[in-house]
Amino acid sequence: MRLLLPENGRKWCRIVLMLALYMTVYEVVAEDPYRYFDWRISYGDIYPLGIRQQGILINGQFPGPDIYSVTNDNLIINVHNDLPEPFLLTWNGLQQRKNSFEDGVYGTTCPIPPGKNFTYTMQVKDQIGSFFYFPSLQFHKAAGAFGGIRILSRPRIPVPFPEPAGDFTVLIGDWYKTDHKVLKTILDRGKRLKFPDGIQINGLGRDGAKFTVEPGKTYRLRISNVGLQNSLNFRIQGHKMKLVEVEGTHTIQTTLSSLDVHVGQSYSVLVTADQPAQDYYIAVSSRFTTQILNSTAILHYSNSKKPASRPLPLGPAENISWSLNQARSIRTNLTASGPRPNPQGSYHYGQINVTRTIRLANHAGLVDRKQRYAVNGVSFIPADTPLKLADYYNINGVFKVGSIPDRPAGRKIHLDTAVMGADYRAFVEIVFENRENIMQSWHLDGYSFFVVGMDEGRWSPASKKQYNLIDAVSRCTTQVYPRSWTAIYVPLDNVGMWNLRTQFWARQYLGQQLYLRVYTPVQSFRDEYPIPKNALHCGRAKGRAIRAS
Repeated sequence: MRLLLPENGRKWCRIVLMLALYMTVYEVVAEDPYRYFDWRISYGDIYPLGIRQQGILINGQFPGPDIYSVTNDNLIINVHNDLPEPFLLTWNGLQQRKNSFEDGVYGTTCPIPPGKNFTYTMQVKDQIGSFFYFPSLQFHKAAGAFGGIRILSRPRIPVPFPEPAGDFTVLIGDWYKTDHKVLKTILDRGKRLKFPDGIQINGLGRDGAKFTVEPGKTYRLRISNVGLQNSLNFRIQGHKMKLVEVEGTHTIQTTLSSLDVHVGQSYSVLVTADQPAQDYYIAVSSRFTTQILNSTAILHYSNSKKPASRPLPLGPAENISWSLNQARSIRTNLTASGPRPNPQGSYHYGQINVTRTIRLANHAGLVDRKQRYAVNGVSFIPADTPLKLADYYNINGVFKVGSIPDRPAGRKIHLDTAVMGADYRAFVEIVFENRENIMQSWHLDGYSFFVVGMDEGRWSPASKKQYNLIDAVSRCTTQVYPRSWTAIYVPLDNVGMWNLRTQFWARQYLGQQLYLRVYTPVQSFRDEYPIPKNALHCGRAKGRAIRAS
């Protein structure tokens, strides 16, 4: 039987069909681009301090390959584990919007077994800037497998400086000559590690790394401290640096002679090759340490006929005040666009009411005569099942929300799987209180937060009077100076299980971390994506049914 429609009815049907076809085609065309990576993880010889060591390579490279991407790109990274032990990579600064399953730390993701592979599927949603990746399990970070991540702005989004002639990744960090397995054994026995042996720059020792520039041109250097514990100062002989970006935030453009880069942090600076044609030293040295570590790289003018010559550029004074003042001077460029065309200053964080204050104090101590490190009296121990999987499958007994208090709790340390609950869409203040005579650095996965204040001494509610509530920099890793405090504001707009950790890696390994469970009772794909189809299952989640769609 044929359905007869009047002429105007048939006309409208054709219009509806054409619209449907157009929308289908548009959705395909408009989908954000995919970038594919295929990585093999293996052991191999490396020479970061001039002697042969066993390092972890990615596709035979040390450091690993850079990840180039553009805002909203989908990254498909297939990781083959050719090591004889489990392995994971985590993505320092990638927010994994609605998708903590892909975060690559043991609290969220099952390790990749030896001889197996796992494909990370991530989107750099609404992000720009400079970040890095590194291995998160055991003590693999002391063996390599780290690399740079750069997220470029979309073509139509203005950037507050001219496009540079080149873009360099600069990975700096303290380094041990001792094999990472030996370092892990020392920690497992409850002992402290000795001071690192040196500094690597892009996987090489003194004068090993070289950056070639054309006279008169300006270059972007993306500097990340991928080390294990020490803050480092970065400077270039005879050249000024212009700070332009910090972990995804365009900053007020400040001219610097040297820059303190604390462990886990990333910065972008512009450097113009405006000096006489020759080679110049890039100097990197440790900060706030009794023993000073030093290393150098070379800034090479393409027409240079003269090698770099000493003296090396001097670093800043060895006191907290200089570094603290520099940190306070790093502020957001409110008029610049971020990943979207609207100005970065359009989000008025200083006008939002804080719904909760969390105070976190770090300290060290012994448990059963073994060295441990803690937050608010709790030293983290991993559960037998990734916390995110246990939460997703409602597996009882893996962890307890509220197993760590949100206030300092004395000096006594106990072991637990520390999970702190938090409400989705809450706006929280976190105060890091460092009562020890060491440099600290704290990172929160899944988020970028506003660093509203830092100072020497003890924090009190009166300290809020000095908060920057206008143009504080938004980033994912912040330093806390010895016997000092740092305060951050965090809009909890990303549901998931998120690792909050010290970047002082031996301390992280021995318990100075926790997980923030950002929770909503509403089960909606709008708020959180379902478990990935290819998710690995381990511990008590092993054998659970993987979703079909």
